[in-house]
Amino acid sequence: MPEFPIRKTTMIIEEISHDGGPTAQTPRVRAAIIALVENPFSGGYVEDIQGAMDDLKPLGLLMTDKLIAALGGIEGIDGYGKAAICGEGGELEHTALWHVPGGYSMRERLGEAKAIVPSAMKTGGVGTCIDIPLGHINAAYVRSHFDAMEVRCPDGPRADELLFALAMSKGPRIHHRVAGLAVEDVKGQDGLR
Repeated sequence: MPEFPIRKTTMIIEEISHDGGPTAQTPRVRAAIIALVENPFSGGYVEDIQGAMDDLKPLGLLMTDKLIAALGGIEGIDGYGKAAICGEGGELEHTALWHVPGGYSMRERLGEAKAIVPSAMKTGGVGTCIDIPLGHINAAYVRSHFDAMEVRCPDGPRADELLFALAMSKGPRIHHRVAGLAVEDVKGQDGLR
């Protein structure tokens, strides 16, 4: 049972009122939480790592709860995404450990979320940026919610660390106007439409 001690967490909250066009009546809100944790697999190849996803579930729930609280509760949250960066001492597969604990934690806490949680992963050093892809929580084909939120931590991930990130949003992109499945037409049955 590996451990992933947290070195630090960081929260980012954005309110977007316009994107060069008219000011929106309701700003779009995006928020992300980042955790820098020790990578217990750093420094050498370990064959059996899958069980570590269970060990990361409490971190996923903790980060999800903090993110929801920062957004003032679940009402209005209609977009989400996740990302991970592995420091140079690990391997890209270590970031894949975040799929279940990161994604399912948000889906569990948001209730009826049906869509797959968009994800990005990479290996990088201290200060590496990553774009967390965002999509609608119930229907992957809702184009108005396709977006990304760039995050980074200036002092991580160190070589023996993992950076785990979750993001949520309230509302579509400001000035969205490229058609596609409209939010009011979402059936929410298959995670696609």
